[in-house]
Amino acid sequence: MEIKEILRRYKNDKMSEEEALKLLKNASFEDLGFAKIDHDRKQRTGVSEVIYGENKSEEQLAKIFLNLYEKNGEALATRVSEEQFNYVKNYLPSVSYDKHSRILKMTKEKKKVGKVIIVSAGTADSRVANEAYEVLDFLGSNIEKIYDVGVSGIHRLLAYEEEIKSANVIICVAGMEGALASVVAGLVKVPVIACPTSVGYGANFHGLSALLTMLNSCANGVSVVNIDNGFGAAYIAHQINLLAEK
Repeated sequence: MEIKEILRRYKNDKMSEEEALKLLKNASFEDLGFAKIDHDRKQRTGVSEVIYGENKSEEQLAKIFLNLYEKNGEALATRVSEEQFNYVKNYLPSVSYDKHSRILKMTKEKKKVGKVIIVSAGTADSRVANEAYEVLDFLGSNIEKIYDVGVSGIHRLLAYEEEIKSANVIICVAGMEGALASVVAGLVKVPVIACPTSVGYGANFHGLSALLTMLNSCANGVSVVNIDNGFGAAYIAHQINLLAEK
């Protein structure tokens, strides 16, 4: 419950002082013992807390997810295993899980805004690209996917040039040498968010070579997120998309 609603109920004698104080205490964060849920995050940033699923037990993830869903009517978790999903499903049968991107979510109906395009270099990069897609869908951006258009066959990318130019912001997901973001940024006048992946042979160093290529891009308008961080790319793309629509 939002702070304004708590104060309104107290003012109208529909809630005791003790009840109001208890709710106000939990309005900013709630201590579950093993985790402190940041319920004030949506007020501060516009988006509720998102759960990082890896290294959490099935029970821990379920408790946090259900707590956020109860408070917000929706919840999102990244890097979720099938075991974690099945555990949450016991309590929330309608929960949605995408096995490929490992995204677990319960989503409110939203009016989709703007346009974000996700451009992926190779099929092997699609797990990270799909993570970005699922997060953008949860946040409420219109999304289009253009996959398997890496620079080794640049004619595939150029076939979508006009479509790519119609976006408010573009996410480029690429492993190997990571050159795709530079090529795309040289074609468009909107921000390009480069997301390196850990896809590649030994000298790729689990994504480090792609990361360094993207950081050293000679094309203007490229910003870079961490290796395999589809969530981070999606989050900032959504913020840019909202600003563009304003």
